[in-house]
Amino acid sequence: MIGAITACRTAALGGHVERCDDCGLTRIVYNSCRNRHCGKCQGAARAEWLAARQAELLPVPYFPVVFTLPPAAAEIAFQNKQAVYGLLMRAAAQALMTLAAERLGATIGLIAVLHTWGQTLTHHPHVHCLVTGGGVALDGRRWVACKPNFLLSVRALSNTFRRLFLDGLEAAFRRSELGFFGDLVPLAEATAFAKRVRALRQSAFVVYAKPPFGGPERVLAYLARYTHRTAIANSRLVAVDDDQVAFSYKDYRRGRRSRVMRFAPHEFIRRFLLHVLPDGFHRIRHYGFLAKGDRDETLARVRGLLQFQSTREPDAAREPKADEHAREPFAVCPDCGGLMRRIGNVAQCPAAPFRCDTS
Repeated sequence: MIGAITACRTAALGGHVERCDDCGLTRIVYNSCRNRHCGKCQGAARAEWLAARQAELLPVPYFPVVFTLPPAAAEIAFQNKQAVYGLLMRAAAQALMTLAAERLGATIGLIAVLHTWGQTLTHHPHVHCLVTGGGVALDGRRWVACKPNFLLSVRALSNTFRRLFLDGLEAAFRRSELGFFGDLVPLAEATAFAKRVRALRQSAFVVYAKPPFGGPERVLAYLARYTHRTAIANSRLVAVDDDQVAFSYKDYRRGRRSRVMRFAPHEFIRRFLLHVLPDGFHRIRHYGFLAKGDRDETLARVRGLLQFQSTREPDAAREPKADEHAREPFAVCPDCGGLMRRIGNVAQCPAAPFRCDTS
């Protein structure tokens, strides 16, 4: 992963040659690594994903809800990323859907996005959920709207989330799906693990619920900020040299003031690598009536219940493709504004330890 990010948009991955139709300017454009942890490669993926979500938005309010883990649970998650991160996302979604069924009598739709970092790159696993302000009645015959500016009780969500998460954690332990290393080795013993879980049942599993978004533009803006993010964006890097890496962060304890933190390079890399996800892990998931499968059919039925008729069908032919976005920065000549056309390829360096997709 580090090798891919280091080689991104360099000669190591090859590329292509572009020439301007008007002034004849010629330049080399190197390929991107397409790694999901690379801050330079998420723009195209984000644009393509958002275009698909825009076509699925409903004319209802959407509520952002965030689920967090206490430190005693987060350290177990860090040593068992595949099992516990997945459990975290399922427990958050199940808490929302369970309470919606009980208190609204409805099946809601939601998108869940996993983040594992804080502003200073510490390990802080949490799930951002975007939830419809209501749902389909359990008998499937009508739309049930929630109260204005209120979705579900935060206290009830927190308690339900804690119960579902810890029940799932105990089940994973019984199935021998958890490993413990370093300071957590004693938890491999059943008595010690049970003691940790009992303590966690008395701990606060904090849930934040924010005011609903009123329109699709704000919903998409929220998704754009949270879906295809990496632990730190290049824009936050202030200075980099052989001795230190400096980056900006928001100090939430002091009114979100912007500050600068400095680390030795090896410590910066260590903190960045804390947030590398297991291969194949899906950090964006859909639940409720937005779950994959028959989502298109379900959304059509929901729109019917809302008595909503789209003025026009989404034009699939005009939806941006990932490679189109990847080439946008190179489409216009920087000298004269003419069209840059690809006229040849640049071979990938034979010494590169991996291959990449072109962009």
